[in-house]
Amino acid sequence: KILIHITNLINSFNEHLNNEITDYEKDSKDSADADRLCNIEKAYSTVLSELGEDVDREGLLRTPLRAAKAMQFLTKGYKETTQDILNDAIFDENHEEMVIVKDIDLFSLCEHHLVPFFGKAHIAYLPNKKVVGLSKLARIVEIYSRRLQVQERLTKQIASAISEALEPAGVAVVIEAVHMCMVMRGVQKMNASTVTSVMLGSFHDDPKTRKEFLALTMRK
Repeated sequence: KILIHITNLINSFNEHLNNEITDYEKDSKDSADADRLCNIEKAYSTVLSELGEDVDREGLLRTPLRAAKAMQFLTKGYKETTQDILNDAIFDENHEEMVIVKDIDLFSLCEHHLVPFFGKAHIAYLPNKKVVGLSKLARIVEIYSRRLQVQERLTKQIASAISEALEPAGVAVVIEAVHMCMVMRGVQKMNASTVTSVMLGSFHDDPKTRKEFLALTMRK
């Protein structure tokens, strides 16, 4: 009985200690996030001042804070991983035909000028006895697009993440996007769009598979 009592005390202590550690880590994370938000807010105040604005006028009083929160949201993908969203969403399934999810909305920030680019992503994969919840493909797009990006790298990151997670026979990703750095500044070409693609496995090696994907994806 004494041994059982001691064991229960140890287990209770360990549970309490784990809860304390979890609470501490959460508090530390919250504190770090608050510090980062404050620093970003100060940086935006400096930018506005250097542009010649009066940061104390009514319309701009909370603009640095709002801009800081917006920037944190637009780059929240840095805090997310594909493992976090896919762990319980990959299923064994005897299916080997092409799976396509097209017209996935994406919004990102060009890392060269910090202005938006936005458009659609089209994804296909050839299952190798494993399938993934369809909404998770859109989540993968979200993770990598909510970072400072160039479209070429974004396309490759999405394809590589799907390939590593599912080990399929092939993966194809096409992104069509409009870049505000081309529309609003520089050459100011209103109707210019950019298309990038990454083909892995059978989509790269087999022209018929690639042609089928492109035909199905580009069909309106």
